Amino acid sequence: MAKPLVRVDFEEVPPMKHYPQRVKETLMNLIDEMSQYSWLFSKTPERDFTRKRKLDFEKTVMSILNLGSRSISNELLDCFKCPARLPSASAFVQQRSKLPSSTMEFLFREFTETSGPNELYRGYRLMAVDGSDLQIATNSGDADSYFPGTEGQKPFNLLHLNAIYDLRSHLYVDVIVEGKHVSNEHKTFTAMVDRSKISSAIVVADRGYESYNNMAHVQEKGWKFLLRVRDSAYGIVSGLKLPDTDVFDMPVNLLLTRKQTNEAKELHKDRNRYRLIPSRRTFDYLPQCSKKSIPMKPYELFFRVVRFKISANTYETIVTNLDRDFFSPSELKNIYAMRWGIETSFRDLKYTVGLLHFHAKKVEYILQEIFARLIMYNFSELITSQVLIQKKNRKYAYKANFSAAVHICRQFFRGNVSPPIVEALIARFLLPVRPGRCRSRKATAKAAISFVYRVA
Repeated sequence: MAKPLVRVDFEEVPPMKHYPQRVKETLMNLIDEMSQYSWLFSKTPERDFTRKRKLDFEKTVMSILNLGSRSISNELLDCFKCPARLPSASAFVQQRSKLPSSTMEFLFREFTETSGPNELYRGYRLMAVDGSDLQIATNSGDADSYFPGTEGQKPFNLLHLNAIYDLRSHLYVDVIVEGKHVSNEHKTFTAMVDRSKISSAIVVADRGYESYNNMAHVQEKGWKFLLRVRDSAYGIVSGLKLPDTDVFDMPVNLLLTRKQTNEAKELHKDRNRYRLIPSRRTFDYLPQCSKKSIPMKPYELFFRVVRFKISANTYETIVTNLDRDFFSPSELKNIYAMRWGIETSFRDLKYTVGLLHFHAKKVEYILQEIFARLIMYNFSELITSQVLIQKKNRKYAYKANFSAAVHICRQFFRGNVSPPIVEALIARFLLPVRPGRCRSRKATAKAAISFVYRVA
């Protein structure tokens, strides 16, 4: 009889073991426990993974986690270390078809929640939220992601990845993936905030997330927000009466309502105190329609509007509910600058971990691989972040080369490298930290390469 499925806490792993081994055991224990209840993670519970095969539930999940950017046959050769009785690519496809995409998503969430100590910033988890498009194989059958192309452009498919990223521990905390046609960053933002188990956090976001509804969801969660907003007439601060200076820090206590009675219209003249939320605009904490006979019960939203200088002739405006006595404008500026960490993580996720390469056309299988890449990204970051880099008398400080670290961590996950060697190898491949570097992108001509000369 299978033992109950129990969540493995990271701290339960014996502390005397090497840190990489503890991270690996956390992931392997989760996969093992899921395999004991494989019917919970299968499309047809009464039939799938009931017969003894080369690729059982555990090996199928492991194979998906090991997928890189090469052909399935070559990936299986690496995963199983070139055995005489290697499972075929066809067998792998048949087995993975038994797993819904929610299986890998469940593993991603459990591994993220049970892995590693969380680094705090003044008592808060410091998290950034953003989204990124993923181009997948053209599939006209998926209406949510298919674009037919215009003006001679070939058709294509796009998915949109919405993510919450921990800026201190460098881990993806939560992710929602949607077809580009149906994606809504505001809805996914509020969904991820509402379902989070984190008790205290600061959410940092760019201008695309400015919304009274988003701010209200963060406030109701008991979190803090720091959102960059637009200075134009279309921004949420455009209706406020702001100081006539380049730099300011102004507190605002707004009462939001949908009422349009004569009494309410008179109150709305005080722009820094009352704000009308039209019925067509989403706001989850006010009724969609409000009768005249019902007394006005506005929603109270407190925040600061802060404008600071970032360069000789450039200013940025943010809204935040962080305490004015403890978070000065200069510190808010530094916190917002840290948001760039999620942008660089997208680059590493796509080009280093391999989120640009998939082994399927069906979105369901692609979602399996997306969450598998997210797991391997967090797996590699957990190990790399604990590697000690020796300080020497050098011009620059140095950090681990994440591209090399991911390759080393993959070999460790496959059992080709032992734990102490993993840390030593990562410490050998370093890159200098050069803060403040900035240069424009330069697109250059690139010739097509025949498929005959692809990397094997």
